[in-house]
Amino acid sequence: MIIYDLKCTDGHRFEAVVASMFDDLPPCSDCGASTRKIPAAVGLSGSASAGPSREQMPNTWSGINRGDRETVRGWHQAMTKREKLEEKYPELAGDRRPVLAHEGAFADAPLRAGDPLAATVAEATFRPAGTATTASKTTQQHRKEDKK
Repeated sequence: MIIYDLKCTDGHRFEAVVASMFDDLPPCSDCGASTRKIPAAVGLSGSASAGPSREQMPNTWSGINRGDRETVRGWHQAMTKREKLEEKYPELAGDRRPVLAHEGAFADAPLRAGDPLAATVAEATFRPAGTATTASKTTQQHRKEDKK
């Protein structure tokens, strides 16, 4: 049995129980006019959260309320959920900056420690459309200058 929200040609709205989605829709219960299905209200509940990251986890005795069992248990449960989430979605684990330093504009010449980050990122981000990737060229130029 399926419950449909229906509306007749005269504007009356009502619910009707139909045995199958292939059955004909019943006429309006008020005026007998033909009916059509109308979208039902969508019911969304709950929320999604990745939970606290490892950096947000307390790392001091006072941070866990002086070893309070409920506080420790709560953090343990939160971190267990976070670990399971990171196993399923590894991109959520840890700092993304090392990965991002080897993607996109920096795929040809990955960033390394000591590279001039601000200038390189600015050039890669604000280059005119249709021009070659300047981030890798700039990074390579700085590396050549450093070797001198």
